[in-house]
Amino acid sequence: MAEVFDLFGDPVPANWGGRGRPEHVANQQNRNRVSLLVALGWSNARIASALFITQPTLRKHYFSELKFREVARDRLVAQVGVKLMDGVNDGNVSAIREFQKYLERNDLMLYGQTQKPAKAADKPAPAEKVGKKAAALAAAHNPDVGTPLGELMMRRQQEGTSH
Repeated sequence: MAEVFDLFGDPVPANWGGRGRPEHVANQQNRNRVSLLVALGWSNARIASALFITQPTLRKHYFSELKFREVARDRLVAQVGVKLMDGVNDGNVSAIREFQKYLERNDLMLYGQTQKPAKAADKPAPAEKVGKKAAALAAAHNPDVGTPLGELMMRRQQEGTSH
């Protein structure tokens, strides 16, 4: 008997319309979803919940996508790189910028770094800002001895500490 397809082009299960719940039919759209979710690190339970199926059904119909769990992330990153390279070859300026960022992230990964090195590491830390009141208080305790008033204040401070 010839295989029957529904309006969306998906195959119709043999017991469709019969007693019991019809069997889940895996389609390409769901296969792509499972591959993406595996690449994002989702657990089988979470993927099954997102597809509204049970875990045994997930393992039965999507075993080929689940078995590549270790390399799924690398495949996804490679696919993004291919799409970016297509944009670069077309002369898309934003794709060129994104591809440069993509290359930087890849280089950081190759050399075992988790983030970009800080560019401001050579600069000294900025001095802590002092408010007006704190600056006035500090100036009162350290008078400028180059002025007559400052010299007088210095003498009075020394006289006050010698008693």
